[in-house]
Amino acid sequence: MKRTPFFDIHQKAGGKIVPFGGYEMPVQYAGIMEEHKTVRNAVGVFDVSHMGEFFAAGAQALPFLQKITVNDVSKLTPGKAQYSAMCYEDGGIVDDLLIYMLAENSYMIVVNASNIDKDWEWMKKHCPSEVTFENKSDGTALLAVQGPKSLLTMQKLTSADLSSIPYYHFVQGNLAGIDMIISRTGYTGELGFEIYFDVRHGEKIWNAIFDAGKEFGIAPIGLGARDTLRLEMGYCLYGNDIDQTTNPIEGGLGWITKLAKGEFIAKPVLERTKADGPKRKLVGMMLHEKAVPRHGYPLMASGANVGVVTSGTFSPTLEKGIAMGYVNAAHASIGSKIQIDVRGKFIDATIVALPFLKK
Repeated sequence: MKRTPFFDIHQKAGGKIVPFGGYEMPVQYAGIMEEHKTVRNAVGVFDVSHMGEFFAAGAQALPFLQKITVNDVSKLTPGKAQYSAMCYEDGGIVDDLLIYMLAENSYMIVVNASNIDKDWEWMKKHCPSEVTFENKSDGTALLAVQGPKSLLTMQKLTSADLSSIPYYHFVQGNLAGIDMIISRTGYTGELGFEIYFDVRHGEKIWNAIFDAGKEFGIAPIGLGARDTLRLEMGYCLYGNDIDQTTNPIEGGLGWITKLAKGEFIAKPVLERTKADGPKRKLVGMMLHEKAVPRHGYPLMASGANVGVVTSGTFSPTLEKGIAMGYVNAAHASIGSKIQIDVRGKFIDATIVALPFLKK
């Protein structure tokens, strides 16, 4: 198992360490409920250094990324980021990812921790020799600072005007004396920043952020609250809601699948899926009584199995059980009633529009 540059800090802070994506990571500190509310109401810091960072450069970098991803990379300009996905030829999802355009003909690709090796091999297979393609995952630290007080916290540490960075944009600047990428992205639905920098500066940056955020009640946040926060926003988690058995159209990612951009891997399959209509859809479900839906729980309608839960939790903000899952298209309409088989007990639920939490 690998460790991020913040492992010792997590242990000293009382983090409960668990295996995740090939790393030893903190699942919680003070508790998932408390950490969740800290991010919704103040500011929290996530160590997400287990994510992978690849760099592609050269005149053929854009055509390469256009071929292997479903979104339109040509729409990027320097300083802008894009959410996208890669598919196998049959339409199954290799991974979902972020692409940052650093400069002309220069990109950073951020992939999920558990998929780093798989993604690297897949991309190398399709990468033309003219493209300089590098894996800098082990040398890159990544912190996500999220919550309504994140701007006030981070602005103390940099001369860059963070308030002027639009959502899904970034600057290459200096924070706490270290050069880094400061990105206005996140996985929580809150105001927030993700910062990429050399692992050698990990402890210095961590301490600077916590000193700056002390007056706002800043706290370290584990993977448990990261999951409840992203689920309230209806964000997909690879390995749960999307994987190699699902395609972007049925997985609710049609909005990033640009079929008109030109040729790319899996385009013919995705065109057929969109034209015919997916046989199943990823939907959000709100439970009618207190229960906690979990991954793998069957979904029922009129006594028949019509789908499966992919992610579920008790929402700390809404104080209700919420879930995402795949449902046969005939039962996937907003407002449709459905039942979740929670260990043999059928719990009533309604299919609702995502996100669960309207920000």
